[in-house]
Amino acid sequence: MTSLAHTLFFFVLALTILIAFHEYGHYWAARRMGVKVLRFSLGFGPVIGRYRKTPEDTEFTLCALPIGGYVKMVDEREGDVAPENLPFAFSQKSVGRRAFIVLAGPLFNFLLAILVYWMAFIWGETGTKPILDTPPLGSLAADAGFEAQDVILKVAGKETPIWNAALTEIIEQALEGIPVSVTVSTVDGRVLERVLHIPVDRAEKPEHLFKVLGFKVYEPDLAPVIERLEPNSSAEQAGFKPGDTVVSADAKPIKTWKEWVNYVRGKPEQTIVAVIERDGVRLSLTVVPKALQTEEGSIGRIGAAVLVPPDIAKSLEVEYRLGVLPALSMAVEKTGQYAFLTLKMVGRMLVGKAAVENLSGPISIAQYAGHSANLGFGQFMKFLALISISLGVLNLLPVPVLDGGHLVFFMIEAVRGRPLSDAAQMRFQQVGMFLLLCLMVLAFYLDIGRLLTP
Repeated sequence: MTSLAHTLFFFVLALTILIAFHEYGHYWAARRMGVKVLRFSLGFGPVIGRYRKTPEDTEFTLCALPIGGYVKMVDEREGDVAPENLPFAFSQKSVGRRAFIVLAGPLFNFLLAILVYWMAFIWGETGTKPILDTPPLGSLAADAGFEAQDVILKVAGKETPIWNAALTEIIEQALEGIPVSVTVSTVDGRVLERVLHIPVDRAEKPEHLFKVLGFKVYEPDLAPVIERLEPNSSAEQAGFKPGDTVVSADAKPIKTWKEWVNYVRGKPEQTIVAVIERDGVRLSLTVVPKALQTEEGSIGRIGAAVLVPPDIAKSLEVEYRLGVLPALSMAVEKTGQYAFLTLKMVGRMLVGKAAVENLSGPISIAQYAGHSANLGFGQFMKFLALISISLGVLNLLPVPVLDGGHLVFFMIEAVRGRPLSDAAQMRFQQVGMFLLLCLMVLAFYLDIGRLLTP
């Protein structure tokens, strides 16, 4: 289990990197547009570190509360400006230059994502082959004719060499509200096209879509041999050890690991008498699976993992890497794909076509940060890229106090030939702040609900 300190560390690390890139975008653009930057700050609150080369240069500060950042520029709207600094004031620049400075923050979030994906595609990764297990009866996959050991080759004409890529493409197509064309290779070598018809109400909640979709990673028949046990689990307390082979459960022969798992799942809080073989000797052990509450009801769990022979594990993996230029092209495409997907989800939530439960708050994001870090540096960086894309999209929304809101003000100024009055802008800013506070309260409420849900 991920510790609180571990989760907080990687959450703060992710937040710091994202804020640094976003604010550096504003800083870089301001300098290029001839605006004098007084301070570049990471965080708010008491300053715990500062650096400034000369009294005339930008002051870089690190503050105690890593919950944001800002770039302070010379600006007549924020106070008196010395006459010698007026040519370098933000307020003295043209609408186009000011818009570019504001736009640069979100653009740098997208550039960070592109950079991360580019490096990831060049470095390569070992992913799970998109091989399907038998879809449950009544699932969308079963209705579309998918069968066990179908290998997904393409979704909507796009190659999907790994499992995550296939699911991402399916979700994007589902949000479009159109049938999803999936090209598969069957177990007998035929290449077929199967079509998923996903009802609109199912696409509204991606987390529920996975359940009704019926796509599960192929699980070969494995011998019921235990590889490892979770500490303080029911299996460990019952006396199971790594290397044990389950022979029977309540006198019922167990031939595969799947049979053993299904038997345990059906016996929450019930005693199971298992016969195991250890070093050629058969022993009888009594175990009581702990009850785990799921949407399907209460299931049993003992905390034991199966031994997967190296040759089988290797056969289910695929190496995926690209050359420098193809990787860059794919990184740009992937960033654009996730940006549009995020925008679609926001739009659908605003018009009531997607549930607000899709919204993740700081607690959920912190948990994802810790979990991704547990999976390795590559997964953490991909998580960082996804959050960076979301941050870029959200900042471009036309909400006052966000970058997108400032861009709207600049558009109005360009059309009218003069800016809105300070009083009007202040009222809009107050409305925007109220909306953001409501969103934050909702996000925290949903996060707490997830924590309290068993």
